[in-house]
Amino acid sequence: MMNRRTFAKAVGLAATSTAALAATGEMAAARPVRPGRASTSFADVLQVDAGELNVGYVDLGPRDGQPVILLHGWPYDIHSYAEVAPILAKQGYRALVPYFRGFGTTTFRSPDTFRNAQQSRIALDIKDFMDALRIDRAVIAGYDWGTRTGDIIAAIWPQRVKALVSVTGYLITNREAQRAPIAAASEWAWWYQYYFSTERGAKGLADPKIGTDLARLVWRFNSPTWAFDEATFARTAAAFSNPDYVDIVLHNYRWRLGLADGARRYDALERKLAAAPPIAVPTITIDPAADPFTPAGEGAGYRHHFTGPYEHRTFPGIGHNVPQEAPADFARAVLDADRL
Repeated sequence: MMNRRTFAKAVGLAATSTAALAATGEMAAARPVRPGRASTSFADVLQVDAGELNVGYVDLGPRDGQPVILLHGWPYDIHSYAEVAPILAKQGYRALVPYFRGFGTTTFRSPDTFRNAQQSRIALDIKDFMDALRIDRAVIAGYDWGTRTGDIIAAIWPQRVKALVSVTGYLITNREAQRAPIAAASEWAWWYQYYFSTERGAKGLADPKIGTDLARLVWRFNSPTWAFDEATFARTAAAFSNPDYVDIVLHNYRWRLGLADGARRYDALERKLAAAPPIAVPTITIDPAADPFTPAGEGAGYRHHFTGPYEHRTFPGIGHNVPQEAPADFARAVLDADRL
């Protein structure tokens, strides 16, 4: 059976990684494909070497605007912000939307790099991305994987975060705590976590048709009130043809469940994260009321983790993919967080 890595090469994405592999080392200077020029649309993706990766990203708005980094989740991509980023750009912000490792045009600079998706490494990717673009401090906003990543950066490197928008609150993972079972309905909602823990699930994710159908199913479950069309889904699904997509998704969920190891050099950082460090930067948290994973609760379950200026908002009738389902409200949260 053709796996996802082979499939991606067959459709030509391997060409993106070939040039990137010429670089080595942990850090490199910023080298956009089109130096000094912003993206004009979400079809206009730039590239920059940053740490282990050559990162694909969209860069809308004035070069000297306040940077806002918008972080997507799984099974989604940068197009979750296709409406949010232009709103922010029109308000004078520099809206940056990077593909995470394993998605879209983001590739590894070395074929020998461990395809690691533990939470600390993904957060370091965004810190490296900021360093590569010489961004000292940014507003960070995200949901799903993006929430966890933004929370980590705000907790561990608060000097790099001007303000935070955190959908479903505080999502930093404590792997030991995750060993405990949760309510049956919640376990059922996370079915794909357990599917990915099996070889059957790995083969399903790697199969182009089954993996795409699985993502579409997750979209429908996660966002029961969102009537997205097939063109909208297909635009994002193209990002799953990345040659490292399967390895990254599997490692992320298996690592969270304690079924896969991370890299030992991040052990100290993971211990800090497992202790649930507080977040002191100005923050707005959002509960999407139709999200099947985390029923809206006015932030009561995680309010104590946020020790700085803080607001909480509930979005009625909105599911998991908040920025794409409620772009105007999400953009307003970003603007308001920056003013806290």
